[in-house]
Amino acid sequence: MSEREDGPRLSPGAFAGVRLHIVTGKGGTGKTTVAAALALALAAGGGRVLLVEVEGRQGVASLLGLPPLSAEERPVASAPGGGRVLALAADAEAALLEYLEMFYGIRRAGQALTRLGAVDFATSIAPGLRDVLLTGKATEAVGRREGGRRRGEGPFHYDAVVMDAPPTGRIGRFLNVTSEVAGLARVGPVRGHADKVTEALRSERTLVHFVSLLEEMPAQETRDGVAEIAALGLNPGAVVVNMARPPLLPEADLSSAAEGRLDREELAAGLEAAGLEDPAGLAASLAGEVDAHARRVLMERRIRSELEELGRPLLDLPLVADGVDLAALEGLARHLADQGVRR
Repeated sequence: MSEREDGPRLSPGAFAGVRLHIVTGKGGTGKTTVAAALALALAAGGGRVLLVEVEGRQGVASLLGLPPLSAEERPVASAPGGGRVLALAADAEAALLEYLEMFYGIRRAGQALTRLGAVDFATSIAPGLRDVLLTGKATEAVGRREGGRRRGEGPFHYDAVVMDAPPTGRIGRFLNVTSEVAGLARVGPVRGHADKVTEALRSERTLVHFVSLLEEMPAQETRDGVAEIAALGLNPGAVVVNMARPPLLPEADLSSAAEGRLDREELAAGLEAAGLEDPAGLAASLAGEVDAHARRVLMERRIRSELEELGRPLLDLPLVADGVDLAALEGLARHLADQGVRR
């Protein structure tokens, strides 16, 4: 993990009472990996957590080495202390059928609409409807009670829900469901459903977390995304700096390289003493690598400082060099737990 000791950190109990964790980030930052690791961390100690994928990419199944997920919730991983993570791939068509059955008892009619292609047609001409159905699936799971009891009665079925959401470039529109359906339905059950989803998304029990790398473009999208989410009345959560790499050289050597003071003759002498061939040429190549490393470290520190200015807690996850599988996810979950991530 990063060597950084200062800057905003996760306060004790920061996630206490948070029921829905929405994870977004620029493509390529490891958003799905972070969402899965977060779900495992929240399930530790006997928790039950639902991981919801909404983009249809089957990224969670791929990470865990499982067959493609369906719209049905199923166990996918165990967490320390008897915890469980369940997952589903939210699907607009399945969510609409469930919605029709739940509120109108007309699932058969919905199935007929599906066969006629009406669902695809409706969600194609009104993308906001698709987003309402997908976000509604997650918010329904958030409020679900044990044994199907009424709202406000009995314990929650899930201790937390984690949503692997769309990238930062689309997250505002995806979560701004009331605005998206305003032109489609100003009154009636669809608008009512959208209003309930919006209420849940804007609740203090919902946080939108951002995954970034210490690179210019992901960091800029993170800054823009935090501002957009706050402007929509939603609650920005933590910024997760993913694939963090520690400096490979002592601070003094990094400073020397960054300032162009690396003694190449001394480096060549050392290589010659080690009996290596062409010590001068090898020293020049190594010096170039050290210079590039020093520049990268300085750039990453500057970007981290800019992310700290957002005032959001910063969490660090290390680069996993050998690929991400369940064992690696469990390790990342421990890193999050060590930084205070818990229910």
